[in-house]
Amino acid sequence: MKRSNPPTNAEPASKKPRPTVPDYHLTPSVKEQDGSIQWPAPSSQIKIVQEFILECARAKATTLIVPDKDADGLSSGAILQHTLRLLGVPPELIHVHLLTKGNTVHSEPERVKMASHKPQFIFVLDQGSRSGPPLIDGEHKSIIIDHHFANEADFPEGAAFVNACHSPPVATSSLLTYLLCEPLHPGVQERCDWLCVVGTHGDLGNTLKWEPPFPDMKACLKKYTKKTLNDVVSAINAPRRAASYDVVSAWNALCETTDPSSVLKNPRLLEARQEVSAEVERCTHTAPKFSLDGKIAVFRIKSECQVHPVIATRWAGHLSSKLLEVVMVANEGYLEGKVNFSCRIPRSARAREPAVDIIQSLKHYASLKDPLEDESNGTVTSEKAPLIDRLGADFARGHVQASGGIVNVDEFEELMRIMRIGEKAPKKNEDSSPTKKKKPAIDAGQKNSITGYFAKASQK
Repeated sequence: MKRSNPPTNAEPASKKPRPTVPDYHLTPSVKEQDGSIQWPAPSSQIKIVQEFILECARAKATTLIVPDKDADGLSSGAILQHTLRLLGVPPELIHVHLLTKGNTVHSEPERVKMASHKPQFIFVLDQGSRSGPPLIDGEHKSIIIDHHFANEADFPEGAAFVNACHSPPVATSSLLTYLLCEPLHPGVQERCDWLCVVGTHGDLGNTLKWEPPFPDMKACLKKYTKKTLNDVVSAINAPRRAASYDVVSAWNALCETTDPSSVLKNPRLLEARQEVSAEVERCTHTAPKFSLDGKIAVFRIKSECQVHPVIATRWAGHLSSKLLEVVMVANEGYLEGKVNFSCRIPRSARAREPAVDIIQSLKHYASLKDPLEDESNGTVTSEKAPLIDRLGADFARGHVQASGGIVNVDEFEELMRIMRIGEKAPKKNEDSSPTKKKKPAIDAGQKNSITGYFAKASQK
């Protein structure tokens, strides 16, 4: 008998509604002392940096631009370079320094390379901020333009700065740079608006609504098309994610054109994009392991490509749990002897109150005691400094919603032990349940048994 078909008017099975995430531009702003909105950064910082840019233009002195390697960082650097040229700085006086794979502006080899240009003015864009000595030895003036989380003391000695991190909705570095430069010359908007969109979409995604307080970019999106600009984001991000780390190709592609569509025809960028896509596909199917408290999901991969941020973002949109707060992807193959990791807040946790703060969550776990120290086998000695002190300055960097870090392998393994990744909570004792009936105990005096049955059968 054939099974009858279900009625055509049957209602589909109800799906669990996705959590509502407010539009980014609607994030409540903070106010200046005069009651005006503090956006994209404190007005006092904006004025200082704008005057610095104009001073650099008037001096027509050797200038060094040090942008980060992604679409946001490179776009912010390109906007600043075009602005300085529009303001009259000769192109031969503007130099660009792109960091070596795995280094920061504070790494000694990078400080030496930057100093070799003998710059009088240094602009560091989108590199993150932390305290330290002057950017280079010798006389110079430096400015930090950034949006990563930082406090007043988290900047190089002697550097002026403008930071958007405390002025929600937090602007990207490229958007911040555009808003700094646009009032300084009438040609900035026409020359740099598409760079602003590329950099901003690179960090905030292509679903961003360009509504107040964000500037109106409708004309730009119509002129170049939103699809083209979003494809440029992927193309520009590919070289720095590839194993060859060919950031200079992305920089040149951005700076040497007024037509965004030309970027999509660059053979080096196309090759890098194919390489990265293949690595993402290979690594993205890794199964996660969860912390004992259920708040952290960890994916461990090995790749020479910088695909861990992409995979973290992808899984953050799919994993869902009432407990889950952080999705971490740890790459053990990017830098020898190091673990590079990226963390994102899962979509299911983005609207929670209080808001999830990845940086504070990571620091909380790192401040806890290693479980091995409680064992009596002596595996871990109490002479070691606390883990949070040994993880270094590259741990828990970035944004409260999208953080990450670079740490030594041993320290990372210790962090995994503290988080108790892969451990499962002990099951509750089912016998103690008042509603569940206990199975009757086996009568020890029972003579009929299965072994006795087969013994009797063999005697017949």
